[in-house]
Amino acid sequence: MSTFLIEPGAKLANRYRLDQVVSETGGATRWKATDETLARPVAVWTFAEGFPRTSDVVRAARATSRIPDARVTQVFDADDTSPIPYVVEEWVVGSSLADLLAQGPLEPERAAGLVAEAAEAIAAAHTGGLYHLCLTPGKLMWSSGGAVKVTGIGVDAALLGINVADPGAADAQGLGNLLYAALTGTWPGGPQSGLPPAPQGPAGPYPANQIRQGVGEPLASITTRAALPHLVGQVVPGPAITSPGEFCAAMADVPRLIPLPVAPAEATPPPEPGTSRRTGEFGSTGPRRSPRNTNAGGNGTGTGPRSSARAERPPSRMDRRVAERRTSPQRILIGVLAVVLFAAVVTGAWVFGASIRGEEADPGADGGEQQGGGEETVAAAPLDIGGVTGYDPLGDGSEHDDNAGRAIDGDTGGEPWNTEGYNDPMGMTKAGVGLLIDLGSSQEVHGLNLHVPANQYGVEIRVGDEAPTSAGDISAVDAALPVAWSGSASGATEITLDEPATGRYVVVWFTELPNDGGKYRGSIYEVEVLGV
Repeated sequence: MSTFLIEPGAKLANRYRLDQVVSETGGATRWKATDETLARPVAVWTFAEGFPRTSDVVRAARATSRIPDARVTQVFDADDTSPIPYVVEEWVVGSSLADLLAQGPLEPERAAGLVAEAAEAIAAAHTGGLYHLCLTPGKLMWSSGGAVKVTGIGVDAALLGINVADPGAADAQGLGNLLYAALTGTWPGGPQSGLPPAPQGPAGPYPANQIRQGVGEPLASITTRAALPHLVGQVVPGPAITSPGEFCAAMADVPRLIPLPVAPAEATPPPEPGTSRRTGEFGSTGPRRSPRNTNAGGNGTGTGPRSSARAERPPSRMDRRVAERRTSPQRILIGVLAVVLFAAVVTGAWVFGASIRGEEADPGADGGEQQGGGEETVAAAPLDIGGVTGYDPLGDGSEHDDNAGRAIDGDTGGEPWNTEGYNDPMGMTKAGVGLLIDLGSSQEVHGLNLHVPANQYGVEIRVGDEAPTSAGDISAVDAALPVAWSGSASGATEITLDEPATGRYVVVWFTELPNDGGKYRGSIYEVEVLGV
């Protein structure tokens, strides 16, 4: 049956509802669709009857699904035996490199950050025997969840029937072209994805640093060695970069930032020190973090210096807040003044209250005795919990929900509830993941008793009356479940909120996970929510 007879609303495998056609490629049609089982958007490829490479595409898709790198677009399903063969992929929401460049070239450090992430993903694919061969600005995505994604690995080459003698050199040049485009806003091989062709000289496209000022060494050299290998030895010293692994190695010590899909290069403020992939800050040109996986199940590329052990974890959101508080003289001064003012108010209130209490307790007034002048305090106590579930609004919505009850069974030494295993400690693949506690009704929350393994966790306590089950990015979670406390937890941890927070839902939100056997995982033995 031909895909051209399929109309929007048709369903494949009794699960994938085809919503709208996105593109058509010589008998293959790409749809935006809905996975009705998991209630999430997906991309679906269908193939016209007689399309000659259906089996090749399905095989490539299945191979791509085994690449252990979160930056590679996930493949969820592939079947070439059904009446309508199909491939189901992750639907990436965000901005492509072409979208970002519509606002102008990126800062050199941001261009380096984006393309270096793509290079690691491509190198991981090459380790598994898969290639891209069709790298364009539309294939490199900066997702709304804050992650780099490379689309089309394996599948695009199979769709078009592309084979080359040296796929390593082809993808290395493709990465060089992406870096050239990110730095100059032009494409070295002619117009591409809405970008104009690069200016031409006698030997072809000019090197990037001759088109745009501010592209310094070694970034200009790497770009030329990869994108314009014929100029090696003439404009820059060799050798040419002929594989994604070599590209990763060359980029290892280049200062980089993760690009933000906002203002163009000219409007972006200078970078400040830091290493956060959430904020895009980077200050050191020393050892970089290792790939997202280890050989024990991670998603590293296995090539270049980044295959070494994790050197240094990026600071968590809590670390950045603490650093900001410590390093801002204005905030320190404001804080001191606030403390002085608060102390004066409290002292005045105490004196006034004492005088009132003295009059009420005066023995001469009613013949009674003074029973004490202290204020009555109400101790926080555990609140009733109506239900608990894993919470992953930035992923598939499920987080070992069937085991969530372990976190409220009263046993601090039994089996814990665990998050899924991740290839990074959070902040790269997604901003966080956690445990959702339903109090049944809106309550005033003062703190938590949290029992976790004796590892260092970055934790936020979020409280609100709404809990979105899915969110395009962390801002939607921030709006519904604002952060009431941020810090770290290890072992038995007593958490007192800075100010009581009111809401029906309390989320223990992990922003930093420890390594657990090659994966990053969070665990909770027991949690109590304290209120009055």
